[in-house]
Amino acid sequence: MQPHDTSLPPEGQTSSITVNVNEVDLIFTVAGKNGHFVTGLQQQAFGLLDDGKPPIRVRSFTQQTNLPLRVGVLLDTSNSIRQRFQFEQQAATDFFLQVMHPADRAFVEGFDVQTDVEQDFTSRIDLLDTGISKLRPGGGTALFDALYKTCRDQMLTLKERSAVRKALVLVSDGDDDYSRALESDAIKMCQRAETIVYTISTNVGPSQDKGDDVLRQIADATGGQAFFPKRIDDVAIGFQNIEEELRSQYLLVYTPADFKQDGSFRTIYLHSLDPRYSVRAKKGYFAPKTPR
Repeated sequence: MQPHDTSLPPEGQTSSITVNVNEVDLIFTVAGKNGHFVTGLQQQAFGLLDDGKPPIRVRSFTQQTNLPLRVGVLLDTSNSIRQRFQFEQQAATDFFLQVMHPADRAFVEGFDVQTDVEQDFTSRIDLLDTGISKLRPGGGTALFDALYKTCRDQMLTLKERSAVRKALVLVSDGDDDYSRALESDAIKMCQRAETIVYTISTNVGPSQDKGDDVLRQIADATGGQAFFPKRIDDVAIGFQNIEEELRSQYLLVYTPADFKQDGSFRTIYLHSLDPRYSVRAKKGYFAPKTPR
C-alpha cells in the first residue's frame, strides 16, 4: 500500500477570512531540536491529516500570528501550595505585563475545592494585578473541576466577531483530591472550547510525581506545553516561555474532507516534512452538531 500524501495543497489567500463551521482554525508552534521556536516557515513545509484525510483546501496560512489573545491564568490556591503562592502571584503579574497587547483580554481565577474568578475578562493590567493580589491559599484541590468549569463558562461561551486565540495558564502541583469530574472530562471540555492549556508545575521536588504526569497530559492533549521549574522562583521562567510561544505561533485555516456536523471528535495530525523540526498542536476537535 502506498503511504498517504500528507503534503498541504498550494497556499491560499492570506487576507482576511470568514470562519464558517466547515473551517478549522489550527494554531501551532514549531521547535528545533534545541527546543527553540522556529518561525519563518512556509505552508509547504507541513503535512496535515484531519480525521485521517488531507484537507480539501487550505484557506490561509499565517506566520507569527498576532491574533488577539483571550487568556486566563488559573492559580492553585489549595493548602498544598501555600508556601509557594507568593512566587506564583508575582510571576502571574509579570506575565500579564509582558504578554498583554491592546486587543488582548485576560482573566484571573483561583481554585481549591471551588473556583474563584477574582477578575473577569479585561484588557486592564491594573485590574488583573488587583485580582491576583486578592487570592488567598487554603482548602483542598479540585483541579479537574476547576479546569472543566473554566473552559465551559469562560472559554466556550466567548462571542467574538473575528478569530482569536484562547489559552489558559494553569499553575498547580497537579494533585487532585476533591473533583467530581475526571481528568478526561476536563480535557474534553478544553477541546470543545478550543482552548490551549499551558501548565506550570509548582512541584519542585527532586523527581517528578503523579501530579506532574497529569499536568503533562493536559497540556499535550490541548496543544500546550508543560513546564517543570527546578526551583519555585523559576516559575517566572515558565511564564516567560509561554509568553514567547504565544508570539511565535502559526495559524492554519482549512476545510476538512468528509466533514459532518455530528458532534464527533475528529483527530488532527500535523507534522513537519523536515525531520529537524517538531510541531506542537491540538490532537483534535469536536465537530459542531447540526441544529435541530
